[in-house]
Amino acid sequence: MSLFSPRRMGAVLAPLLLLCVAACAPAPLALPEPVVEQSTEPASSAVPTATPQDGTPPSPTKTAGASPSTGTQDGEGPETAPSMSESLTSVTPSLTLLPEAILAPGDAGDDVRDLQHRLMQLEWYSGKITDNFGEQTQLAVEGFQTKRGLPALGFVDDATWDRLVEMTRTPTRDEMYNVLKPGPALLASGARGETVKDLQARLKQVAWYDALIDGVYGAQTLEAVTGFQGKRGIPVTGEVDQRTIDRLHAMTRTPTTDELNNVAPKPRTEGMTLDDRCLSGRVVCISKKQRKLAFVVDGQVKLTMDVRFGSELTPTRNGAFSVNWKSKNHVSSLYKTAMPYALFFSGGQAVHFSADFAARGYNGSSHGCVNVRNKDAVSALFDATSVGDTVIVYPG
Repeated sequence: MSLFSPRRMGAVLAPLLLLCVAACAPAPLALPEPVVEQSTEPASSAVPTATPQDGTPPSPTKTAGASPSTGTQDGEGPETAPSMSESLTSVTPSLTLLPEAILAPGDAGDDVRDLQHRLMQLEWYSGKITDNFGEQTQLAVEGFQTKRGLPALGFVDDATWDRLVEMTRTPTRDEMYNVLKPGPALLASGARGETVKDLQARLKQVAWYDALIDGVYGAQTLEAVTGFQGKRGIPVTGEVDQRTIDRLHAMTRTPTTDELNNVAPKPRTEGMTLDDRCLSGRVVCISKKQRKLAFVVDGQVKLTMDVRFGSELTPTRNGAFSVNWKSKNHVSSLYKTAMPYALFFSGGQAVHFSADFAARGYNGSSHGCVNVRNKDAVSALFDATSVGDTVIVYPG
């Protein structure tokens, strides 16, 4: 047979073509069958077999390198060899790749200042703008991502940045470097009336004013406003502009009639007035009016923390309940949001950490759950409580 006969060329090229397909192509290529040359010469690569004398056909002889799937065993029919695409698929690992981070914890610079101010515009970040991507910035990013249906990565990827830029304006250099100019005065020394009473009561809630609520913007009110502005990074003028009143309202609740009229509050236990049902046994005691939660054991307060509740459309239920189950890394099946350290007490309502509450304060609300903004506190509560502990939610 000629050196370049179709049979010999097919025998040489076919393995090379198969090797190329396996190494380079995503799917197997159909190779043409080699043309069989009619020849009386035995192929040099063939393995001779002996023909039995009785005329029966010879048994198949297994040659070196042959696949065991192409032979026959004990009367079974030929097995079907797996296709090359199946073979490649079976060894291809399944990988989940995180998106690339544009800004991440530990980064520094003006890009971080830009990020913080944009988050501040949407009330996710508060306080002084810095050039450091720290825990507060990470918390604000997680809250924004969760609220907007993005993966809560804690760092900024392309999708997060595009959505943030779409919803905000480019901050000025003064804004990025905390150069603030006061706005027009809404309240100043000499002012009188119910608005001043409200101001004084709110300043008392955050421990900046301790005199009587009298509705007169005098020296003590001026001193309280000045201290509050300095602490919160607001231009210190002693006058109340819109920035000052907005910051104060975000940190406080509407004063009660008793507070506005200097009526002494009821005795408090560890900074919180407890419902009578909280004074015996192990109780997670939750007050809507005081916006406080206390873990109480036999009348002794072990933990306290600020809490937030549901809106008018999705209110948190009042009543006596118990901890039904605990889920440390829970994710809401209904809203697809994270609910770390969840203590379920009434259907889907639970006490849990809220990144939204931590970032925005009382500007938002839950879907009926009791939100906690201090992650360390709710983690300690999660560890301290047991399934079966009493939960009391009361309006007072």
